[in-house]
Amino acid sequence: MYYRNKIDSLQNIFGTKDLEFTPDALRVGVREFPIHNDVIDLTPAGESPHFAEDIQYTFGAEWKAHSQILPEHAKEFAQYFDLVDLSSLKEARVCDLGCGNGRWSYFLQDHCKELVLVDFSDAIFVARENLRGTAHCFFIKADLLRLPLAKDFADFILCLGVLHHLPIPCLEAVRNLKKFAPRQLIFLYYALDNRPFYFRMLLQIVHAARKILARVRSPLWRTIFSYLGTVLIYLPLVGFGHLVRPFGLSRYVPLYEFYRGKSLRRIRQDVYDRFFTRIEQRVTRAQIRELQGDFREVRISEDLPYWHFLLER
Repeated sequence: MYYRNKIDSLQNIFGTKDLEFTPDALRVGVREFPIHNDVIDLTPAGESPHFAEDIQYTFGAEWKAHSQILPEHAKEFAQYFDLVDLSSLKEARVCDLGCGNGRWSYFLQDHCKELVLVDFSDAIFVARENLRGTAHCFFIKADLLRLPLAKDFADFILCLGVLHHLPIPCLEAVRNLKKFAPRQLIFLYYALDNRPFYFRMLLQIVHAARKILARVRSPLWRTIFSYLGTVLIYLPLVGFGHLVRPFGLSRYVPLYEFYRGKSLRRIRQDVYDRFFTRIEQRVTRAQIRELQGDFREVRISEDLPYWHFLLER
């Protein structure tokens, strides 16, 4: 079994020595959690996730459809980790919370001692395949609002592009994670507070469209729409941004800065995410600054993606 030589670490992660394996499960105290393809399933049988079920479905379907780790993910990883000294993670247990297909853990695997990947959807099985050659990973299917894990089970948490899809205020969710690790790297969608007013007007149109489109679960429809959204919305705006860039006007073109140079496949994945996820919260830089009352240090990156920030307890 994959976890046979990882019992000490699992005892630390769960905060108990009362832990043993059965042929296809992990018993922790009086609770037994099934293990499928090396994924420890902490989701209670028959119990709905704290997340809305439709969002759980969407992310599972998204990462099955977009399972590959792409070359541009390496550049995005560097952008997210501009606030982090990767050498400081050498002896750390890092938790990738809401890991999706495991793309950030893929680039972290050589920089830390252990990786705990957590996702509440079937995306966790995609992450398992993408890190099949890595021996120091733990794969957990769990609702991050009901994590039955120990206080300070990790040294560092990254949670990128996840908390703004929760049915509770995303900054409250950030505060709730504080007990699990002394440092957190978080990315929350920004409220376009550093952009012209028409960005926010366009966002309201996207919000209205998403509430309708998120109800449609047909895989064929979602595939078709993700192609159409890429070709008819994203690529024309990126192209227009290229045209006005010599005049210093490209930052005034929606979508241009983040998506220039991105592949068609990478943009399609974001179209899927943007239009089929019903809940999407947005925060301003000033709202993130309010976390200073809960953390010793709050560092917000000045660079894309907006807003990602590092917290120290």
